Amino acid sequence: MTTVTIYTRPMCPYCAAALSLLKKKKKKLKIKIAEKAAGFNKKLREEMIQRSNGGRTYPQIFIGDTHIGGCDDMMALDHEGKLDALLTAGD
Repeated sequence: MTTVTIYTRPMCPYCAAALSLLKKKKKKLKIKIAEKAAGFNKKLREEMIQRSNGGRTYPQIFIGDTHIGGCDDMMALDHEGKLDALLTAGD
């Protein structure tokens, strides 16, 4: 089962959109969503920045250990038909 880690912050429309898409994918694919609320947590924010090689915007999304970027990046992968393959690559 593939774990998708998403670093979020409260009241972020991009975080909400990304989580919505991931929850739809979870219904048909074997994935686990690990949401990390980093908006007010300095330690998690620093972890997010380090893991994403300097990414400071929300959300930052990882499929397994692979950083795929933010919401727009994930939506683009889905639009191109590449997201499902990435989500199931670890199965």
